[in-house]
Amino acid sequence: MTPQLGFEKQLWDAANVLRGNMDAAEYKQVLLGLIFLKYLSDRFDERYEELVAEAEGFEEDKDFYAGAGYGYFFIPVEARWNVIAARSHTAEIGQVIDDAMHAIERDNEKLRGVLPSNYARQELDKRRLGEVVDLFTNIPFSDQESEYDLLGRTYEYCLAQFAEQEGKKAGEFYTPASVVRTLVEGIEPYQGRVYDPCCGSGGMFVQSARFIREHQGNIDNVSVFGQDSNPTTWKLCKMNLTIRGIEADLGPYAADTFHNDLHKTLKADYILANPPFNLSGWGGEQLKDDYRWKYGIPPAGNANFAWLQHMISHMSVEGRIGMVLANGSLSSQSSGEGEIRKKIIEDDLVECIIAMPPQLFYTTQIPVSLWFLSKRKDRTGEILFIDAREMGTMVSRKLREMTEADITRLAQTMSDFRNDELEDEKGYCKAAALEEVAKNGFILTPGRYVGIADQEDDGEPFDEKMKRLTGELSEMFKESHELEGQIRERLGAIGYDV
Repeated sequence: MTPQLGFEKQLWDAANVLRGNMDAAEYKQVLLGLIFLKYLSDRFDERYEELVAEAEGFEEDKDFYAGAGYGYFFIPVEARWNVIAARSHTAEIGQVIDDAMHAIERDNEKLRGVLPSNYARQELDKRRLGEVVDLFTNIPFSDQESEYDLLGRTYEYCLAQFAEQEGKKAGEFYTPASVVRTLVEGIEPYQGRVYDPCCGSGGMFVQSARFIREHQGNIDNVSVFGQDSNPTTWKLCKMNLTIRGIEADLGPYAADTFHNDLHKTLKADYILANPPFNLSGWGGEQLKDDYRWKYGIPPAGNANFAWLQHMISHMSVEGRIGMVLANGSLSSQSSGEGEIRKKIIEDDLVECIIAMPPQLFYTTQIPVSLWFLSKRKDRTGEILFIDAREMGTMVSRKLREMTEADITRLAQTMSDFRNDELEDEKGYCKAAALEEVAKNGFILTPGRYVGIADQEDDGEPFDEKMKRLTGELSEMFKESHELEGQIRERLGAIGYDV
């Protein structure tokens, strides 16, 4: 039996009816919490059946779940999905789910403070809530795709849908998957410590795990560390990673990375991040003597270079960084940013800069670039510049996505550069020596280096083309004068002279 086609969309459409007038940011916890509850219960059922088959009488012993591997949790009787599903059409279904969440947290220290428990609220339609419970109960699966893969994929899909609905607020928890994939393919996190200091809902980690699996790596060879300042987002991330089988150290609570670094001694091999763009009011004036500002004190009015230096301070001796920054960081000279950028470049940490196309984010139209830094550069004394502003395809009126072909091309270009096999391509990419960057005032805008692509010769002789174009221009001028005369005449008729 195959999974229902487009189950993610089917669930979203059905569950969205439940939302009613509830704000997307509030409803997000309701739906994603249900997905997570179904995941926990199903994993428990799987382990329960194994223990029943062993006939040792341990199926209700908590220790035999905690020791079964990551993702297995003991689920008390009142929190098991079959119990919840049996009461899906009662007026008490909301309270049943809240009680289930409390019971799971009571019996599982790792999940304490993570699960939402707001299903009994009056504004949540209990009939529709029961219908969504039924939908989860009746998910069909194939042998080729596990239930956990489908639930994980559904969790991701719903995150993206909420991001689209929340608009600017979505930046707190969601980075579009195509942007994350471009970063991950660029830094290639095969093994070691992966860190995201502003991890949102965990998309960087999910895509890193996917990269490892697709390249026949072992996810157990990676340790994941993250942090986020928003308590709701921190909970979303904990659920997202658990449902994906990714064990992560996100700290014991949500905390501000600049003022309460929960991983102060960490030296990471791979750092991936999409920090808030041009963040002001980040409290920089209280951190002027901070050890992280090796290259200069970042301005209190813009945290871009604070994020960058924070990540550099966490790099291992062979560490790599892949991060998103607003394009202003490529050329800004204000408040000492130009000097900080210059020192980072002179320290030969910058490996590649990619100028990205517009409209990639739900949250902003600010143009962005991807920065790749490395302490193990294969091409020392050089920086790869890529102009990808014409890439991507519009998937809606407002949103663009990088295609699979785009991501593959960018990753291959970076690989060719590292392997000393790159040929500069005018208008697209160039490997520039640091001396050239210095001559350009340490500005990192790719367009300065890659130039403009040569236009394909259309075969029309120059003289003939100029005669044709000037003729067309003359006709346009003539039409313009005629239109101007008509406008003057009509304005004059109502008593206005121009």
